[in-house]
Amino acid sequence: MTRRPPRPPPGAVTAAPDQSVGLTVRTRPSALGTVLSLHGELDLDTVAVLREALDRAPATPGTVLLVDCGDLAFCDSTGLSALLDAAVGARERKTRIELARLRPIVRRVLELTGAIDAFTLRESLPP
Repeated sequence: MTRRPPRPPPGAVTAAPDQSVGLTVRTRPSALGTVLSLHGELDLDTVAVLREALDRAPATPGTVLLVDCGDLAFCDSTGLSALLDAAVGARERKTRIELARLRPIVRRVLELTGAIDAFTLRESLPP
C-alpha cells in the first residue's frame, strides 16, 4: 500500500509534486486587502507558482497585496525579479505590494541587491 501525500488546502497553489522542496502559496483576505503566504523555496523551479498566485490574487485600487515571507526558506534572483515585477504591476493598478515577516536569508538578498527599498516591510501580519 502506498501512501499519497496530503492534499493542499483550498486556495493553495503548489509546485509540481516531483519537486523536492517546492513552493506553496496560500491566499487569504485581510483588513488591508489580500495576504499571500509563501511556504518553501522561491527559485527558478518554483517562480511560476508565485507568478500564478500573484496573477490570481484580487487587487483593487487602494488595497495592499501583502506577501508573507515568514515560511520562505530561500529566494533567488528569479524570485526577487517576480516580486519586483509584481510591485511595478501593482503600482500601475494603483495597489501596492508589501512584504511581511522576512527571514534573515530573504532580507539579505533584498539588502544585497538594493531591492529592499522597493517594498514596504512589515514585522507582522494584519488580521
